[in-house]
This record gives sequence, structure tokens and C-alpha cells, in this order.
Amino acid sequence: MRIEEYKLEELTQPLLHWFAGHKRALPWRELATPYRVWVSEIMLQQTRVEAVKPYFERFVKALPDVSALAECEEERLLKLWEGLGYYNRARNLKAAAKQVMEEYGGVIPSDYEELLKLKGIGHYTAGAISSIAYGKTHPAVDGNVLRVISRAAGDDRDIRKASVRANMELELSKQIPEGAAGEFNQALMELGATVCLPNGAPKCDGCPWQDLCIARRDGLTGAIPVKSKPAKRRIEKRTVLLIMDGEKVVLRRRMEKGLLEGMYEFPNEMGHMDRKEALSYVEGLRLRPLKVGRLKDAKHIFSHVEWRMKGYLIEVDALKEGESGLLFAEAADFKENYPMPSAFAAYMGYLNISLGKGRFIQKEAALKEFEPL
Repeated sequence: MRIEEYKLEELTQPLLHWFAGHKRALPWRELATPYRVWVSEIMLQQTRVEAVKPYFERFVKALPDVSALAECEEERLLKLWEGLGYYNRARNLKAAAKQVMEEYGGVIPSDYEELLKLKGIGHYTAGAISSIAYGKTHPAVDGNVLRVISRAAGDDRDIRKASVRANMELELSKQIPEGAAGEFNQALMELGATVCLPNGAPKCDGCPWQDLCIARRDGLTGAIPVKSKPAKRRIEKRTVLLIMDGEKVVLRRRMEKGLLEGMYEFPNEMGHMDRKEALSYVEGLRLRPLKVGRLKDAKHIFSHVEWRMKGYLIEVDALKEGESGLLFAEAADFKENYPMPSAFAAYMGYLNISLGKGRFIQKEAALKEFEPL
């Protein structure tokens, strides 16, 4: 069945009644200003709600409005975003904030089409801002909404197709109740996030549509929604080097465009080096290795690429500022001054620094494994 053949209007009242009693208390819902809705929606892209909460509160405390965001230096912005990943989201936020200041007098537009002109804002985010913050009757169709509507209507089309998404946006736009657009859109998202879960595991007994859902009726919750497989991730082997002198560690900044642009990182190279190659690399930086130790292997998954990392901790003779164009940073300064991608989280632990989740062995424990040269 296609969505047009299903009586969508029957879903609205049960959904809103359910949402009134089940919506979660979320910091961006407490004060749903256009700015707070916008920031939260960008953060929530490809990131779980529980993970976003502390980042959101820290971000809006440091940058409470569009003006502050537009004026924020990139390094500070990336530090505030550190751990959330997908750093172009943060850069696009700032670029769009500058657009708002320059083209809209500092006021985030309420018009859906105007919102689409802002950097990094697509149909879903424009719909969320216009409906939640301004009460405009536009749908906000994300993965959660595609799933719940596909299951309710028994629609077995591929939800990765832009034509299917556009069709669902059109049909849902006809059902948005006047004066309750924000509630309607948030209720759909909430249902998908807390009840109509992915991977064939919905909690149907707690669903307000349990007697209206075709997928439940026909035993198709494991088959719907239909999603074509994404492109396979590219595997990259990398060697990561923690080069240290006492409490100082060597860093470099990624200046090239693309993945992790503008972030700080430990020196790393494509391929897996053996011990001899790692030492030779350090000597090529005009540094003199004193001790070397193997660190645990690590893996980090980006959206389209997976890093499989081999690590070394190499203690060197005294570091001198300016040599080889490297930056020598005090480990104690990392938390405040150097935005580091979570891809290096496993190796940050050797500096007694916590970045994101995970348990790390301490630097002192790692040093016991060192071999003097």
C-alpha cells in the first residue's frame, strides 16, 4: 500500500494525545526559541539525543545567540563541538549565523523557503525550525518519521529515495493540525525515537497506533521500512604517533579541506608502520627518539570511511619550539585549547585525558612497556 491510499487523518488525534503524556523533557524543548531549535536539530543529525544533551547545554551557554555564534572563532567553535563529530555541521552553523546577521538583520527567518537558503539547512531542519519555533505548517521528515509512517501505512517503498521522502512530506503536510504544527512534528519524531524503534524491534504495546498500523497487523515490522543498503565504507590503515617529551606532546593542525579540517591531531600517516619505520619517521622530523612502545590498536568509524589505527608512544629528547613546523603542546592544556577529533580518543587516554566515552590506561602504565633505544 502507498501512503496516499491510507487514511492518515486517523492518526493525528491519537498521536497528539499520546505525545501530551509521553514527551521527554529535553533542554531545547524547555525554551524553544528559533536559535535553540536550530542548534539542537543540527546537533541531533547522526547523533543520539542522550549524547547531545550536555553538548547542547554547553554550546548555548557559551554562544547564547546568533550574534555570538557568528563572531565565534573557529578554533573555539570546534572545541565546543569536540566529541560530536561531523565537524562540518559546526562550520555550517557559523556560516549560516553570519548569513542571518548580514542578510536577515540577526533574526532567523520563519519562512521555510528562506530557511533553506541558509548554509547547512535542508528540508527536515527547515521544517523543524519553522514548525516548532514559529508554528508554521510544514512537515519535518527525518528517519524516525519515515519509519513510523511507512509502518503505519504499510508502505514498502525504499525510504532512501528522495522521491519517497518528498511524497511523504507532501502527504503529511495535508495532515498537520492548525495551531499544533510543532507538537505534531515532534510527536512523530518522539514516536519513532521511543516506541516505533528500528530494526524490527518496535514496542507496539505502547503505541497509540497499535490498532491502526498495517505493518503490525500484517507482521511486517521487520520488513518495513525498506531501506536500500548504503555504500560500503572505505577502510584506511593508519599509524598514529604520540611523540612526547615529559608532559609535552607533538601536535599538528589539519589545514587541508575535507575530513577534520582545522582540527588538531597527533602525527599520523596512511599505512601500518613497523617499529623501525615509526622511529625513522620521528627522526625525519629532526627529533631524537629515546624510548618507544606499542600502543593498543584502535578503530574509528566515520560516515564513509573507517580508520584502523596502529599506535606508538615515542619519547624524544628535548622538544624545541619551531622545529619542523610542529606544535609542542602541554598535555594539561588539551582540554581547553586544542580541539581534537574523537577519532584519536583511544590515544588521548595515554595522556591522562578523557575525550568522549571509554576507559583508558594511564600514561604511567603505558611507559612500563617502553623499550629504551
